[in-house]
Order: sequence, then C-alpha cells, then structure tokens
Amino acid sequence: MTSARLKRVEESATIRISNIATRMIKEGTDVINFSLGEPDFDTPKNICDAAAKAMYEGKTHYAPSAGIPELRTAIAEKLKTENHLEVTEKDVLVTPGAKQGIFEIMMGALDDGDQALLFDPAWVTYDACIRFSGADTVWVPTVPEKGFLPDNFAEYINDKTKLIVVNSPGNPTGGVFGKKTLQCIADLAIDHDLLVVSDEIYEKIIYDREHISIGSFDGMQDRTITVNGFSKAYAMTGWRLGYLTAPPEIFKLLQKIQSHSVSSATTFVQYGGLEALQGPQDGVKAMVDRFKMRRDILIDGLNKIGIECKKPDGAFYAFANVSEYGNGTEVAERLLKEAHVAVTPGIAFGASGEDFIRISYATSIDRIREALERLEKIFA
Repeated sequence: MTSARLKRVEESATIRISNIATRMIKEGTDVINFSLGEPDFDTPKNICDAAAKAMYEGKTHYAPSAGIPELRTAIAEKLKTENHLEVTEKDVLVTPGAKQGIFEIMMGALDDGDQALLFDPAWVTYDACIRFSGADTVWVPTVPEKGFLPDNFAEYINDKTKLIVVNSPGNPTGGVFGKKTLQCIADLAIDHDLLVVSDEIYEKIIYDREHISIGSFDGMQDRTITVNGFSKAYAMTGWRLGYLTAPPEIFKLLQKIQSHSVSSATTFVQYGGLEALQGPQDGVKAMVDRFKMRRDILIDGLNKIGIECKKPDGAFYAFANVSEYGNGTEVAERLLKEAHVAVTPGIAFGASGEDFIRISYATSIDRIREALERLEKIFA
C-alpha cells in the first residue's frame, strides 16, 4: 500500500552514515564525523538577535507564501549586484531551505518520461527529486583530473532532455565551473531549448577562484532557475531558509507548489535572513579562511598517507580516491569500524564515485589532525 513513486528513491546515504555515527557516539565511541555537509560554526549573533527581535515583536503569524517583501527585495538586490542577474523582488521565491526549492523545481518543471542531466558525481538529492517527479536522471561523466568538469556531454542530450543541473562550487567534489565550462553549458541549453537549474548554495565558500552565475550569460536569463540559501555561508543549516529566482511562467508553478505544501518559510526566520544579507559580512570571510586552513591540512595529510586527493576550489568537501585500498564503500566501512572516522562512500553521489570517499572538513583542525593520525595507522 505504498506509492510507486517513493520506491524510485533510495534513503540518503549521507544522513544514513551520519545516523550510524551519531548512534556510536551516544554509545560512548569517540567518532570523528566527516559525513554531513554542515558548518560547525554557530550562526552569527546579529542574525540570531534579529530573528529573536522579530519573534518578540509578534512576527509569528503567517507570512506571504513567496516570502516577506523586505527579504524578497534584499535578495533581488543581492542577485543583481553580486550575481549580475536581472531580477526584481517579484521574481524571488523564499523557501524553507534550498532543498525545498530543488524539490519544487523538479516537481514543477519535469513530467513523466522527461530526462534531466546530472554531472556525475552529484549531490544525492538531485537524483531523488528528479525521480520523485517521475522523470529520469541521465548521468554525465566528469573528468577527475580536470577537477570533475564535464567533457563532451552534448551526446547525452536528446529529445527527452528537459533540464541540466549545475552545482558550482559543487558537492561532493568542491569543483568550481569556470567561464569556459559554463559557456559551453549555456550554448547547449540555448541550442536545445533546455532549462538550467543552477544551485549556488556554496558560492561564498570558494578559494582563490571567482564564482560565476550562469544565469548572467547572454540568452540565459529566461531559461535559468537560480537556487541559493543561507545555510552554508551564514551557518544557518537548522534555520531552513533558501530562495530561488525563475522565469515568470515557471515561477508561477513553483509558487503554486509552495502554497499548497509548506505554505511559506517560517516568518521570524526570514527576518534573520534579512539581517544576514544586510548586516556585517566579516563573519563569512572569517569562516571561509578557516575552511581554507582546514582544507590544506586535510589534503596535505591525505596525500602524505598515500590517499590521492586534489585540493578542491570550493565548498568544504574533499573527494578522495581510495582505490588503492578498496572501493569507497569498503573503505568507508573500514574507517568507521577500525578508526571510528565517519565518511561518505563516493558511490552515493553517482557511479563515477565508486573508488572515492567524501570527507566533509566542517570540523575543527584538531579533529582533522586526529583523524589523519587514525587513518595513517590503518593505511601506512
């Protein structure tokens, strides 16, 4: 008596591994958890104060489904000045988390039998949402030696292809798409009349590279859905606050889905988001600087042990090749059992991740160093 649609979707591997690690910790095991993509920093105080102030001022009632006007205006201004997108507040939909935005997009843009292109490896929830919609995922291989960039993917496009998902900086690899790669994607989208879903949730967590929004390219304004949120840049994962902007005809469909499902993002949380955008930004830079230090220590340590891993250009993930010691699933299980270090098997993100593990370095430098010591005892 269950829905056939749900049978198309597997449990999230990242959450499953994290749940196992959490259970072991509760049982008294000292587990170093590298499995979840969550900054270990607390939300800045000014953001918390703004949300609390709104709550105590009585802003605890229903909000407009698309979001409070002040936040939609601030987001539109941010998208114009930072991302060079031609949007107004009427083009912005505030969502309870960027993940909800992704879900709404797939449900609103895809029909049964449609196909969506994912660059392999890709965040687990893209495939799940595509399958929820009744459409099919087409996995496009990427080149690890080139930073997991797609190469010659025009052959994967056919008359059933409806959209392409772009995630830069990306989860799980930390790869960043440069202008040349994005222009290639844009050209193919225009030539084949495709939508592009650009997930830019990690845009501010980037190292010595420039973030570029594909929606700013010529001809892409009316075929790009840009998704973003507050969870990564402002350490607001538990707040569940995201946003998107889309062409008018698609925007109406997404707003319809939101109004009949979650209604809106939590009202007082949106005032926290408003402060995040309009308040001091020095906390973001400080956090990124810390992530960069952690990245360098982790990657250098892995390569010294003999685990091949290139330095990612963005996000806070290392995607390490462990083929010398087994496939990613075998190594992940061994690390959890023998070293009490929790990582995510790369296969969770697509077939090309079979020989990889994903390590989230959203934890302290001391714990990273301790984890490297534990790994060295196993692999040395």
